[in-house]
Amino acid sequence: MKDFNFYAPTEVVFGEQSEEQVARLVRKYGGTKVLVHYGGQSAVRSGLLDKICGLLAADGIDFVKLGGVVPNPRLSLAKRGIELCRKEGIDFILAVGGGSVIDSSKCIAYGVCLDGDVWDIYLGKTKPKEMLPVACVLTIPAAGSEMSEASVITNEDGDVKLGYSNDLSRPRFAIMNPRRTFTLPPYQTAAGVTDIMMHTMERYFNTECDQTLKDEIAEALMRTMKECVFEVLKNPEDYRNRSQIMWGGSLAHNDITGSRSQGDWATHQLEHELSGMFDVTHGAGLAAMWPSWARYVMHTNISRFVRFAVNVMGVPNDFTDPEGTALRGIEAMERFYHAIGMPINIRELIGRDITDDEIREMTRKCSRNYKATCGQFRVLAAEDMEAIYRMARG
Repeated sequence: MKDFNFYAPTEVVFGEQSEEQVARLVRKYGGTKVLVHYGGQSAVRSGLLDKICGLLAADGIDFVKLGGVVPNPRLSLAKRGIELCRKEGIDFILAVGGGSVIDSSKCIAYGVCLDGDVWDIYLGKTKPKEMLPVACVLTIPAAGSEMSEASVITNEDGDVKLGYSNDLSRPRFAIMNPRRTFTLPPYQTAAGVTDIMMHTMERYFNTECDQTLKDEIAEALMRTMKECVFEVLKNPEDYRNRSQIMWGGSLAHNDITGSRSQGDWATHQLEHELSGMFDVTHGAGLAAMWPSWARYVMHTNISRFVRFAVNVMGVPNDFTDPEGTALRGIEAMERFYHAIGMPINIRELIGRDITDDEIREMTRKCSRNYKATCGQFRVLAAEDMEAIYRMARG
């Protein structure tokens, strides 16, 4: 097994009454004046936002609210949040929502402590030395941002979507009540499970040979997500299976299934340009890209795709035809995506054919003007990225 660092400092409070502890936890981690950051109206309609604010007020904790986060969270709102935090003397940020809200909160937390433009962090021009503490009340299991070091922000100026990772941004605590996920629409539930599985798959498809324990954990997590999603799509108030999905989302992205630095992440980078250009749901974009990536790179290590096909997708192993077994595993994944309402190509995702100019523009952005590669399982140059986009067009 290769050398690695494992760091997961987030305190998780999981259960049906977990949000009742929010004020105690904010105080525990030093919060005295809080920015309560949230998305659209779901947190308002469900009563969760009022409950969280009421609990803070009852404990004498001052707070300011900022809503409006959308999927693929926008840099412009984060900059508004930075200005608001500075004006109000905020010393703690509490995200109430899913990954987009948490990522926006992390961006704000970086920016408050930075003398300069927060976008420079995501461009790699500067590295933050400090940030405001962030915590979350999770409502959408998908992104794993509640325990990870990562955040992703979309700059509307050019439709550029970039991620940045730094252990400073790992949330101090994450409150997880599976009942808060009962009202998630089927599409969002399915996209979330797709994202959870992809966070595991990005680590699973790597070049490390001796990782038996990590493989077993990853395979069990992916099989569990596959099984649970069908149950919650049939019965949205299935607490047992909602619980598995909620905890699975955190485990998939806190590095317990494999070090981020040893994973691939090409599918994520290719999808970031897709959702940056078309503003699609991230999990659905991943489903649209992965099959083409898989077919393009599988011969780099066919045995890894065979293992995935057999141990995750339940494909019989034809020992005389490893390529056939690997391909049947990819096809089984495509059937799974369709069964839960996810696309398997770009046409299905956006509802039309993608143009050559759009492919070239995504390739240019993904390759950082043809200067950068992506992926580790197989390193992809710009021409490889373009080929995968063309395969994925449908």
